[in-house]
Amino acid sequence: MSILRNLLGGSVPTIDVQELQQKLAEDSQPYLLDVREPAEFRQYRIAGANLIPLGELSGRLDELPRDREIVCICATGERSVTAVRQLADAGYKAVSLRDGMIAWFKARRPILRGPME
Repeated sequence: MSILRNLLGGSVPTIDVQELQQKLAEDSQPYLLDVREPAEFRQYRIAGANLIPLGELSGRLDELPRDREIVCICATGERSVTAVRQLADAGYKAVSLRDGMIAWFKARRPILRGPME
């Protein structure tokens, strides 16, 4: 159903890697929300990203800031689009990292590996 909603539900706001890098250099940085699974997150992630798997997101909205933009991240950008829709429905300002971690890798941006901090 989420694939159908992604296809028929309209577009969501997205940013590319360069835009995210610029936002991370600003004083008021966005909140980085990684919606992949824990094993994926341990393999590689963006520094400062917070993990809430997509399947848990609706039950953990109270953990998210309402006063900052939220950048949703996944492997390819598909799950993060679903996350942005959920967050927008709940009144959060959120965007999806276009093409996800694949784009981050292709741009040769730094990653963290290993156990979660």
